[in-house]
Amino acid sequence: MKEPNQNARRDLKRRQQGPLLTPSDLATSAVKDISAALNATLADVFALYLKTKNFHWHVSGPHFRDYHLLLDEQADQIFAMTDPIAERVRKIGGTTIRSIGHIARLQRVLDNEADYVDPLDMIAELWEDNKTLTTRLRALHTLCDESNDVATASLIEVWIDESERRAWFLFEVTRRGDVTGH
Repeated sequence: MKEPNQNARRDLKRRQQGPLLTPSDLATSAVKDISAALNATLADVFALYLKTKNFHWHVSGPHFRDYHLLLDEQADQIFAMTDPIAERVRKIGGTTIRSIGHIARLQRVLDNEADYVDPLDMIAELWEDNKTLTTRLRALHTLCDESNDVATASLIEVWIDESERRAWFLFEVTRRGDVTGH
């Protein structure tokens, strides 16, 4: 009686250790490189989402309502990127993030766990993070272009536009009404 159960476990273990075969006409090296870059981006997007929500939850002061709503809207937009990024990794034959620990190992966006952050410092930090994300997305787009991965590049173009818009809104919030900005 125990043997069929043991065979089933062995079979399951073998399948779990086997490669995930997803058909793609991209070169194996392109799949590896693009998947790695997308996973780092995904980790950054999760970290930026959580930081934006953190600031959304903890913002205070005379502009509370405006900042609270802005950060909530931006967090929703950032979170909306996560599934398409992970699914793109899978579509091309890669594997993607599996845990919070995996995110922590890959993320380049710095966490902010301070008990209090001035609202304008929150905005400035998110502005920088979104600008940096834009720069990293452009580099990822170049990698996709070099590998002829037009589908991933196309998605990235939308995410670049969105991150530029978020950065623009955050920048405008910090302006003091002068013509030149800061």
